[in-house]
Amino acid sequence: MHKIKLAVIGTGHLGSVHAKLWQQHPDVEMVAVVDPDQVKGLSVAEQYGATWYATLEEMPICDAVTIASPTLVHYDNALYCINAGMHCFIEKPLAATYEQCLEIYKLASNSKLTVQVGHVERFNAAIRALDTYEIAPLFIEGHRLAQFKPRAIDVSVIHDLMIHDIDLLLWLTKSEVVGIQATGVAVLTESPDICNARLTFASGCVANLTASRISAKPMRKLRVFQKDSYISLDLAEGSVEMYSLIETQKLDVSHQIPLGTIDTQHGNRMIVIDTPPVVSVNAIADEQASFIKSIQTGTAAAVTANEGAEAVRVAELIAKCL
Repeated sequence: MHKIKLAVIGTGHLGSVHAKLWQQHPDVEMVAVVDPDQVKGLSVAEQYGATWYATLEEMPICDAVTIASPTLVHYDNALYCINAGMHCFIEKPLAATYEQCLEIYKLASNSKLTVQVGHVERFNAAIRALDTYEIAPLFIEGHRLAQFKPRAIDVSVIHDLMIHDIDLLLWLTKSEVVGIQATGVAVLTESPDICNARLTFASGCVANLTASRISAKPMRKLRVFQKDSYISLDLAEGSVEMYSLIETQKLDVSHQIPLGTIDTQHGNRMIVIDTPPVVSVNAIADEQASFIKSIQTGTAAAVTANEGAEAVRVAELIAKCL
């Protein structure tokens, strides 16, 4: 099987990380780096053995690309690459507007190309630890707080940070958003730097999300409440704690610790704390690997353009409430 010739478009923080990891992938030959900034572009290209190009038009056609350019040019870059027949890994958000996302999705659907969106939290070790559990949320609370970094101010905190949790909510609930209340404040930039949103889903689940890019201390936590269990996920630490009511005979001593018993309408139940096994991962490397596997096997992307578009649609609805 020949190596997939790949280009990285954009050499900011994420683009540089992608370039480093692609250079290590056994099935990929990173041949090109594209960035209008010659200093940054040349630096990354030389570091990882690729050739620098100032524009997409100058770059030779590759098998695949990673689009890690500023959000405002995702649309133009994606359309050029898909029309040129290149598989696309597009960093989140998929595009600056839902309308642009829909066009990318339609174009991708009409092609036989893999288009994957970089919602990296899907690959977080804590999220992956839930794979063997039945998740049916009734209430979700999320906090995503970050220190201010001037590199991501081309979009609001909703599209920059909260969109990670919007994607996770849509994925966990498998349900449509039917109601939104939100408030936000622009503090250091021209767009909201802190936002709180309350989302109601058709399933009956309610979620409360807070995102800030002006916090003194970073935090990435998600708390999921459902019938008979409460799950606490620390996405920064990659850890999970689950408190559940179970029948005594179902206790799994390998990772469940009994905390006591309680009388319920269904009889005596045991309260346990469950610490699901968490495997340490490099989430970006894992999402890259899933992208390559999709190209090689023709299977659906782990995060499709349709899912990326839906996350942007909900983000826009939140923004309209402010």
